[in-house]
Amino acid sequence: MNCLVRKGANDFPLSRLRNLSRFSYLLNMNICCIGAGYVGGPTMAMIAHKCPKHKVTVVDIDAKRIGAWNTGPLPVFEPGLDEIVHKARGKNLFFSTDIDTAIREAQMIFISVNTPTKMYGVGAGKASDLQYVEACARRIADVARDDKIVVEKSTLPVRTAESVRAILSSHKEGPRFQVLSNPEFLAEGTAVRDLENPDRVLIGGDPTVAGQAAVNALVEVYATWVKREKILTTNLWSSELSKLTANAFLAQRISSINAISALCEATGADVDEVAHAIGTDSRIGPKFLKSSVGFGGSCFQKDILNLVYLCEHFGLPEVARYWEQVVTMNNHQKHRFTQRIVRSLYNTVANKRLAVLGFAFKKDTNDTRESPAIYVCKDLLAERAKVAIYDPQVTAERVSIDLGIKDLAAGGVDVCADPYEAAKGAHALVICTEWDEFKSLDFGRIYDNMLQPAFVFDGRNILDLAKLRELGFTAFGVGKSNGE
Repeated sequence: MNCLVRKGANDFPLSRLRNLSRFSYLLNMNICCIGAGYVGGPTMAMIAHKCPKHKVTVVDIDAKRIGAWNTGPLPVFEPGLDEIVHKARGKNLFFSTDIDTAIREAQMIFISVNTPTKMYGVGAGKASDLQYVEACARRIADVARDDKIVVEKSTLPVRTAESVRAILSSHKEGPRFQVLSNPEFLAEGTAVRDLENPDRVLIGGDPTVAGQAAVNALVEVYATWVKREKILTTNLWSSELSKLTANAFLAQRISSINAISALCEATGADVDEVAHAIGTDSRIGPKFLKSSVGFGGSCFQKDILNLVYLCEHFGLPEVARYWEQVVTMNNHQKHRFTQRIVRSLYNTVANKRLAVLGFAFKKDTNDTRESPAIYVCKDLLAERAKVAIYDPQVTAERVSIDLGIKDLAAGGVDVCADPYEAAKGAHALVICTEWDEFKSLDFGRIYDNMLQPAFVFDGRNILDLAKLRELGFTAFGVGKSNGE
């Protein structure tokens, strides 16, 4: 495709990207995204859906994942995503394992690969592992034949763009690259809604003429459906740091209310009432004040630990300890919840069947990364409990991987087809994910099929504990007086 850049009545071939300052926006681009995961897949699907003039190709080395994007069921569960993918796939949205061709043909390349916490060497347990990002940069540098705009979509430490740019510029006589930062602010379970109507889109770039022209090129992509006032532009470093800071602030609020939940249980206060009372203060607001068994997901813990590492690296130990406490409190909340279960079940759960409802880290997603349910199940299994798990979107294969148990049955784990099967013969129900369907279960039927006395431990505070007690349950919530 001979893509053109238009400014007024003059057309320029996009291959002359070093002349970016000569035009204001790009038409009919080839866009490539390296990484077909929870960010890359939905984001590119939305761009293809909203920008039919652009050809969008999502590439990945995982052939099984690409096959799922092409034929279904999709590897990422998000409400509304299937419909968007179906409308654009094969028209201007493509999924492929041919990474080199996609790179060569693209004018704009998104890097959207995993950046897990590094578990080896310098920075182990805190720093981000950037090996996949570096591999992408090197592949682009080796394969590209003309100038490109390279967009960081993965969550990255501050000044990663500097490293990416150094790798891309390693071939002195090769093509030129403009590196942009465009962090994602998606909440899993609402990703399609967040993409369609975002709070903001953040784009960071160089202050040079060419850098700002590249920023404008990406602005024009989003401006197809996002209001201009919601598209924020900064320098590269501010954009990279903003993503880490946003997640740190949100996680901090959750850990703060969870810390108060322990005090509520000790004093007889109700954490939901406390959260409502402080949330009506306009200076505080009501969001992210829902106490629970703890936060999970791929971003919060990883990004906070990365922030801690950066603070330590730049000689700010007091700041590092401040943010590290957010993760410490979250881990404490998960173990505190499990300890409450054991203590309430007469200080032993050995050989007792416990029905764990929910394994994803939150409702409306099949993502289990850092899910509190994993830690709760591991703690219960360490106490020699028999764990029966039900989640509407998480497979037995995923449970096996996350718990590190190849033979689930031999390991004391039963993955069930519905919540009633999980609860049959159980001593207790343990709510770990706030799936809406759990609110409308027939708890009378469940009670009749459980061993007595029957317990409920609501780790998400989604159930009416008073009604459960009327049915005969001994019911506990997080940050609740629990009828004691």
